[in-house]
Amino acid sequence: MPAANRLVKRVVVGRALRSDRQGEQELPKYLALPIFASDPLSSVTYATQELLVVLTLGGLSYLYLTPYLAAGVVALLTVVVLSYRQLVRAYPSGGGDYEVASVNLGRRSGGIVASALLVDYVLTVAVSVSAGVDNIISAVEGLADHRVALALGFVAFLTAMNLRGVKESGKAFAVPTYGFVLGVAAMIAYGLFQALTGDAPQAESAAYTVVPEEGKAELVGLAFAFLALRAFASGCTALTGVEAIANGVPAFRAPKSKNAATTLALMGGIAMTMFVGITALAILTNVRYSEHPADQFVGFGEDEVQRSVIAQLAAAIFGDGSAGFFYLQVMAAGILILAANTAFNGFPLLGSILAQDRFLPRQLHTRGDRLVFSNGILLLATFAGLLIVAFDASVTRLIQLYIIGVFTAFTFGQAGMVRHWNTLLRNGSVTADRRSGVLRSRAINALGASLTGVVLVIVTITKFTHGAYLVLIAMPILYAVMRKINRHYERVAVELQPTDEVVPLPSRNHAIVLVSRVHAPTLRALAYAQATRPHDLTALTVSVDPAEARALQDEWERRGITVPLTLLDSPYREITRPVLDYVRDLRRKSPRDVVTVFIPEYVVGHWWEQLLHNQSALRLKTRLLFQPGVMVTNVAYQLRSSSGRDGDDGPSPGAARRGGSGTA
Repeated sequence: MPAANRLVKRVVVGRALRSDRQGEQELPKYLALPIFASDPLSSVTYATQELLVVLTLGGLSYLYLTPYLAAGVVALLTVVVLSYRQLVRAYPSGGGDYEVASVNLGRRSGGIVASALLVDYVLTVAVSVSAGVDNIISAVEGLADHRVALALGFVAFLTAMNLRGVKESGKAFAVPTYGFVLGVAAMIAYGLFQALTGDAPQAESAAYTVVPEEGKAELVGLAFAFLALRAFASGCTALTGVEAIANGVPAFRAPKSKNAATTLALMGGIAMTMFVGITALAILTNVRYSEHPADQFVGFGEDEVQRSVIAQLAAAIFGDGSAGFFYLQVMAAGILILAANTAFNGFPLLGSILAQDRFLPRQLHTRGDRLVFSNGILLLATFAGLLIVAFDASVTRLIQLYIIGVFTAFTFGQAGMVRHWNTLLRNGSVTADRRSGVLRSRAINALGASLTGVVLVIVTITKFTHGAYLVLIAMPILYAVMRKINRHYERVAVELQPTDEVVPLPSRNHAIVLVSRVHAPTLRALAYAQATRPHDLTALTVSVDPAEARALQDEWERRGITVPLTLLDSPYREITRPVLDYVRDLRRKSPRDVVTVFIPEYVVGHWWEQLLHNQSALRLKTRLLFQPGVMVTNVAYQLRSSSGRDGDDGPSPGAARRGGSGTA
């Protein structure tokens, strides 16, 4: 790697860490909370908002449902948190719902959970960053036209921070997370105090007259129930990210399971308190929020920007433009953007486990310089960036794709835990003093599986036509890809198993050196081929221009090279096919012999230089590798740029003195 590239990498990523320092990257609870719980903690900023968006479709008459639906969300969150506390104690290895489903329900169920979680993690990044940008625009409306660029910039920032290591990113993200929690707590306390003292604040949207969407003014029966269920499903975004702690148990300090369970409890308590407080303030201040405010709000200007619910609350309670308002907006934007960090930790860890189980490419199991799974981080950032561009960083459009994946994982994971407890009870491995605890855990997980299963059905039905069908298409495709990868790895493993058969030695080794012109790389390849002592050695060139071929022969003879030169005529100017035909002919005449093809290849120092050289060599290598009984050897010849000394006077050792392009 050139010195300039190494410098940039060290600035962005930091110095490489030794493998034996992995233990130093394990997290105490106060750092694990902002890393793994920033998603569920931040989702309270838009969970209430998404609930209100749906209810407002029917006008003001349906807003009375808000506290009841919010209570349902809180009850569900309580059950899910309790369920995952059982899971992290039983499966502390970090596989989370994927491991539980694979072990207890079968590999197919595990694959479904994995595909659901991978899709959900990508959406977590896209939704969280887009929601953070929304809050920035709420404070600085002039940035509205730069929404996508801002979102992509924050994804790049998060990627760089996570490439620096888990512990370092945790320290950077702790301040916005705890700052946001304190800011929301202060807003809730001050807002409730104002309401109790008779001076209840009013949101800027409270005075708007709301026009119901066509056909939704007086819903009854199933239509009314469908609207209420859709609003509840939108409010369930408050549960996203709960599963990340179960996938990240290995990152905790010992005792890992206990610390993870404690962090889960803290996260659940804080998230529920903030969600209830923000929803209560939204009701007290009469917040109005619509997906299409210009159509639903009478008096809403065409050029007016609708501020987020939390921005409206901060403006009403602290005062628009006050220090408290800007503080909360900055912290809300910060934690929403950093909420994507939950996915940046969960996705690479899950990807590593899937790679180890041969469901994803093995490169995802490799740790980078800072002992993180760098390839997984980069893959997540790429897909999230594509989603942000495709959906214009719109939270309302992206949120419709959300939570189907996570509730799929919830349901399969909790069902797997019920099977786990049943197995323990059935095989008699539970002592009498532990039996009551196991029965209690089974009841909690059974309740969790039932509730999340019902919510999954509700979410799928109510969000299907609003974009959720894309997730329901993406998940099976990803599952099919993982199965295909798994079958490939298993087939290769079988083929690579050593057998008891004695591998016969080849009768002879026919060596061929490919030649395009007589220069230093060619002479080096000839010398190396002779040093291997083959049975016979031939220099091979393809003649596409008779004049150049004659010049090559003259130069060959002038230099007195003893290796015979064979010219292959190519009237159609092809290079690859004549070489392949020549090699096949050798193999056909002597099936027990091997053919070794030596290819001189330039080594350059810059990516753009690679485009100017070795293209013929690359095509030949690709085709020759598929020929049985043929060995391909690249003879490297380092050009001056490969040593990073482009500007040095005089050639570096082994540098070519004559130019050339393509195969040497």
